[in-house]
Amino acid sequence: MSWFYLVLAGVFEMIGVVMINSLHKNKNWQSFVFMLAGFGASFVFLALAMKTLPMGTAYAIWTGIGASGGAILGMALYGESKDWKRLVFIAMVLGAAIGLKLVS
Repeated sequence: MSWFYLVLAGVFEMIGVVMINSLHKNKNWQSFVFMLAGFGASFVFLALAMKTLPMGTAYAIWTGIGASGGAILGMALYGESKDWKRLVFIAMVLGAAIGLKLVS
């Protein structure tokens, strides 16, 4: 169950990051509330995951999901560069997260 919580934490981290971008563009209270809710839920699920997972592993995977997911969402939603080099490095971050799961 801890790994499920950790993935949920990463997904909510991605939502929070997208809402930061939305807040900068729209400056409305809805974006602010969704940003707070996304980051709040992210921290709650990270805390639940860390009850049984080692801190270093949980934090590394959480940040990997958030960083790579944020980059992918930026490409999909906001037209950010889809250069092959960028995709290679995102794949490396995800590969490292999967590697940590396999050795934990």
